Amino acid sequence: MVRIDKKPTRLYVLDTNVLLHDPTAIYQFEEHDVAIPMTVLEELDKHKNGIREIARTARQVSRTLSELTNQVAFDEIPHGIPIPRANDAPSGRLLFLCYRDLAPLDHLEESPDNQILAETCRLRDEYPDASVILVTKDINLRVKAAALKVPVEDYLTDRAFDDSDAMSEGAQIVASAGHDGSALWESLAVEVEVERADHHTFYALRGELPDDWHVGMLVSDDENGAHFEAIIRELEPGRARLQLLTNYRHKASVWGVHAHDSRQNFALNLLMDPDIDLVTIAGGAGTGKTYMTLAAAFQQTLDGKQFERIVFTRAPISMSEDIGFLPGTEEEKMSPWMGAFHDNMDNLLRDEKDGSSSWSEDATRSLIGSRVQIRSPGFMRGRTLNDTFLIIDEAQNFTPKQLKSLVTRAGRNTKIVCLGNVGQIDTPYLTPNTCGMAALVQRFRHWPHAGHITLRSIERSRLALAAEELL
Repeated sequence: MVRIDKKPTRLYVLDTNVLLHDPTAIYQFEEHDVAIPMTVLEELDKHKNGIREIARTARQVSRTLSELTNQVAFDEIPHGIPIPRANDAPSGRLLFLCYRDLAPLDHLEESPDNQILAETCRLRDEYPDASVILVTKDINLRVKAAALKVPVEDYLTDRAFDDSDAMSEGAQIVASAGHDGSALWESLAVEVEVERADHHTFYALRGELPDDWHVGMLVSDDENGAHFEAIIRELEPGRARLQLLTNYRHKASVWGVHAHDSRQNFALNLLMDPDIDLVTIAGGAGTGKTYMTLAAAFQQTLDGKQFERIVFTRAPISMSEDIGFLPGTEEEKMSPWMGAFHDNMDNLLRDEKDGSSSWSEDATRSLIGSRVQIRSPGFMRGRTLNDTFLIIDEAQNFTPKQLKSLVTRAGRNTKIVCLGNVGQIDTPYLTPNTCGMAALVQRFRHWPHAGHITLRSIERSRLALAAEELL
């Protein structure tokens, strides 16, 4: 970004990728003017055909621009179209830049990017009293603009949090030097009342509470051998109500799966809690996200009869080159992306004594297959999932809009679990603070029926642990 001293009057020139990334981008610049070059309109026209998400977005942008142009007289369009804002707030204007030659940059070849740069330079000369800034998500165009001393910025409105922040871990763990867990209570200047209701233990806290607490958060006194583990159920200024967690470390288990630390125990509690409708679990490779989720899904579907089916989906994004079209049914086409599902099923059904797994047996596959559906996210639009345990794997590869279309599929008695690692994003143009999973965690942070935890302990192998730390 070319850093400039911004003047009170600003004019933002939008690149095509900004409008395709956020169709409502023209409304995000408060009282300032927004300019759209004719080159951008031509590129939108090229993208509008087809059934892909980018085509739908291009058509949505075109409809928005058409509605704005219909609100003013024809001869007023060259002078700028008022951009409506809520509550009669100060509004900027929408300008369309006519297509011209590359006179300001005649030493460069004619291309859409260079044409947009030329229009930005021309506007800078025509509006000397305003800061004219190019807004684009194209890194190469930002570098090119910086080299030509053209003011340029990234589009940051859609970020779930700033670069200086980090995605919430969903936990506050105060380690104790001794073995009595006193460090947690010493760090809190509160009065505590303990009560028991409906076979659960609750802690009512009154006093000064940490600012970073939120509903659905883990509060613990140790990472491993915790004496106190609770979830925040209610939170108001100066008052909180915590519920003691079930201990899934030893005797109690979820389909034979035990927790090894506080974070894993919290994850299992969220997965088994009927009051939690949305669970997001983040963590590096090998932390047990899919393993624990499948165990909880089968415990509640096959044993507890709380759900009728399990639906497993994930973004079909490759780490490298695409392998092309695949033959077969929807489930057969999704099979190459379901390696994590099959690996974890093999481990869940493995006999600890002789090491054999019943997952290879036809009877077992038929029984579990009658309750498990593997679906492509591309065919989920318009569906209503009732009595379903929906697992969305690799959620970091979805955009916020795509993840919204999946979460809104939830019907009666449906629980949705999103798994992912924001450090392993394979989708182009997504970053750890703009991906769908980051947006989901941040937006549902204070909703009482949602919970999030970031796992740290890698259980896969010592090699996987070393690779996560060293590479």
